[in-house]
Amino acid sequence: MPNVKSAAKRARTNNRSRERNRDARSRLRTAIKKVRQAGTAEDARSALREVESLLDRLTGRRIIHKNAAARHKARLNAHVTRLDAR
Repeated sequence: MPNVKSAAKRARTNNRSRERNRDARSRLRTAIKKVRQAGTAEDARSALREVESLLDRLTGRRIIHKNAAARHKARLNAHVTRLDAR
């Protein structure tokens, strides 16, 4: 338990941020799964647009690293491209 008032507030703030970040990462993982599990290339492409937008927002808020976002985008784009080739 914090002994200083500012430390107590910092602990509360950290908890709120941790919960918000956890929820955001969970949304991202779910969105990525939708792209991976899409039956058609069109469904995957529309889900990919949502994921890319979400990745950019989370990168801007520093919830995920920009290189991790770029890696996710590249791999998902390759996945959708393979679906198109079928």
